[in-house]
Amino acid sequence: MVQEKVIVSTRPLQWKCVESRADSKRLYYGRFILAPLMRGQAETIGIAMRRALLGEIEGTCITRAKSDKIPHEYSTIVGIQESVHEILMNLKEIVLRSNLYGTCDASICIKGPRYVTAHDIIVPPFVEIVDKTQHIANLTEPINLCIELEIERNRGYCIKAQKNFQNVSYPIEAIFMPVRNANHSIHSYVNGNEKQELLFLEIWTNGSLTPREALHEASRNLIDLFIPFLNAEKENFHLENNQPKGNLPFFNFHDRLEKTSKTKNEIALKYIFIDQSELPPKVYNCLKKCNINTLLDLLNTNQEDFKKIKDFRKEDLKHIMDVLKKEKLFPDIFLSFEWLT
Repeated sequence: MVQEKVIVSTRPLQWKCVESRADSKRLYYGRFILAPLMRGQAETIGIAMRRALLGEIEGTCITRAKSDKIPHEYSTIVGIQESVHEILMNLKEIVLRSNLYGTCDASICIKGPRYVTAHDIIVPPFVEIVDKTQHIANLTEPINLCIELEIERNRGYCIKAQKNFQNVSYPIEAIFMPVRNANHSIHSYVNGNEKQELLFLEIWTNGSLTPREALHEASRNLIDLFIPFLNAEKENFHLENNQPKGNLPFFNFHDRLEKTSKTKNEIALKYIFIDQSELPPKVYNCLKKCNINTLLDLLNTNQEDFKKIKDFRKEDLKHIMDVLKKEKLFPDIFLSFEWLT
């Protein structure tokens, strides 16, 4: 076991492994610290990292077994101490490590009497058995046990239905999560006149990954999820390509936008959401139901679209106009309400 003292530092944000141990081949533990953080940041990072550790990391499991000698899942076989169901549950617990993409085949071919362990599984070279002493079955008589296995790499929890009842193959409920548990805790301290926080992350894995590897992979997966938001400002928005088609009488908010000054950036309008405006709840809910989420969506909405909104009234349109005028997106000219009367 490796353990170090935690020293609070005022240096730029850094992380460090303060404790690491292997309780067994299938249980690793690691404790990490991230500091210094501003108030509230530790909770944000802690929740996101815990969810990523438990749900975003891929693992490798046995997902299907097939044998001609097995009549059904809850049967027993003469010469084998365990029932078929117990053997499938033991196969479910086998811990594997791989760089597999998709699925691959493995097998067990053993003659008794003897104990059958994970060491007896014949796997491809890119699949590694973490603990080869894991028990599978006990053959008490000189019989042959041949089982074909399917190995898959995935994430989360997977329940597979039996595809074909004629091929005598049995699905195994797979838990692909290599992280058994993850906790975070927050410790606050005062640095001068500023209150700062330290984030502690505790990670337990099944041995197919070390806690350090799990933390690295979870962080990378989180970054991949947020990359599209980093590229949002690079999108070129062409307003003319989003004009509604057809001749629509009376008014169109987009037409009014063309008459206003161009001091507002069109891209900025795309990221100003209507929930940031002082709209009544009824109006807000009506707009959301019609997929009007931003001010740009609102400005591009035409008369026909408003007519389709259930229970939309002239007073509701006035509320929208007031919001646009407050945002300096609308001239001091009232629209025609003939279609609402």
